[in-house]
Amino acid sequence: MLTTHPFDDDKLREECGIFGVAGAEDAAAMVALGLHALQHRGQEAAGITCRDGREFYSHRALGPVAGNFDSREVMDRLVGDYACGHVRYSTTGAGTLRNIQPLEAELASGGFAIAHNGNISNAQKLRNELVQNGSIFQSTSDTEVIIHLLATSKYRTFLDKYIDALRRVEGAYSLICLTPDGMIACRDPLGIRPLVIGKVGDAYIFASETVALDLVGAQYVRSVEAGELVVVSNGEMRSHRPFGETSARPCIFEHVYFSRPDSIVDGSSVYSVRKAIGAQLAIENPVDADYVIPVPDSGTPAAIGYAEQSGIPFELGIIRSHYVGRTFIQPGDGVRHLGVKLKHNANRPLVNGKKIVLIDDSIVRGTTSLKIVQMMREAGAAEVHMRIASPPTMHSCFYGVNTPKREKLLAALKSVDQMCEYIQADSLSFISIGGLYRAVGENMRNDAKPQYCDACFTGDYPTHLTDQEDQRASDQLSLLNEKTPVKETPILAEQAG
Repeated sequence: MLTTHPFDDDKLREECGIFGVAGAEDAAAMVALGLHALQHRGQEAAGITCRDGREFYSHRALGPVAGNFDSREVMDRLVGDYACGHVRYSTTGAGTLRNIQPLEAELASGGFAIAHNGNISNAQKLRNELVQNGSIFQSTSDTEVIIHLLATSKYRTFLDKYIDALRRVEGAYSLICLTPDGMIACRDPLGIRPLVIGKVGDAYIFASETVALDLVGAQYVRSVEAGELVVVSNGEMRSHRPFGETSARPCIFEHVYFSRPDSIVDGSSVYSVRKAIGAQLAIENPVDADYVIPVPDSGTPAAIGYAEQSGIPFELGIIRSHYVGRTFIQPGDGVRHLGVKLKHNANRPLVNGKKIVLIDDSIVRGTTSLKIVQMMREAGAAEVHMRIASPPTMHSCFYGVNTPKREKLLAALKSVDQMCEYIQADSLSFISIGGLYRAVGENMRNDAKPQYCDACFTGDYPTHLTDQEDQRASDQLSLLNEKTPVKETPILAEQAG
């Protein structure tokens, strides 16, 4: 089968978005609106859990927010002034109903619900230990590990149990949790995944991005800082720092692709940063062309920056249809090659006979870039040059992004010249890692103390990757066993002797 998302299928997936409301009437309705603004971070499933001081109420469904949380019947059941929600594109755990967040449990202290953006890199090891000690898991999500660690902690108070649980996990997490007493929001000690604080009236709002605050009319207050744990109860917000002083390493790809252009990340406008990335890309990698053309929609701000810096006119050479659903074309239909054009089509009168430079945010497997170049050539482009607004993606992400295995990343397999030949472009260039840092406001990447998590480009992972290391060791042992012949012992002959 061929999906009508041939371009999108070769993109890195943002994975998850979370939103929480503490102390507002119709909290669930506000969460539903907030999740609409975060829908780009996950389209596979959505869920909302709320509490009215006594009971917890939840609704979870496969698919987007629209159609699942716009009926009076559903929303009337979600009562209470505290609520949290989640949109999901799975990283660990299958895309089934039992893995949809917020995950909910009844603990000794009462009800508990958790919404998680990120990925726990030692989840499998912790899960194995918990199962051996009697824990019974209800999902295959890495997030459930936190619930069991919390439930089995020997500390006395709930907050101490919660901190104890977080101290045992590795990786990336931004969390919004409902408790019988209120709401807890926190980020991992490196602040890899984003989380911001807003306020509307007397209510506190937590969200993955500021654009979700805009939609509910909340004022942006600040980001939850790396390693910070924020508790809201009885209308008051208190900050805790259980991990001590930490050096933040937020994900740099939020600036490149994940966040919406109208969000603010790390105090900077995402749209402005992407334009700056495009301008830096033009400085580093100029090209003689008639038009600068974005690959819609993620390449548009960088293309504007490239055009302004280079003086080459910006034009829409690829037109995207926003009205195509996720339908499928059967192999026997005889029109499989038309699947690309259902969602993207070349602006033939503009492109024909012209030298064009295409701007995209990244190259993952390379299949998307190949299709785009072919489309431009079929439309009559005289030359097709590709410029990429991020360094080559050479390493997999283990912090909440659904990156292919390294052996499927084109930049891990081929040089830039070989990649150019593969996608059939006239030239191909990427922004440098130093150029990317300059565009986001840093002078350079300091290898002794990088300001961002850029592991997908550099391989410099800021945390332990316990599960990956264990898997690698297991694979090496299996390979060794396959190569080492096992000498058979004639047991029956020994017994007879």
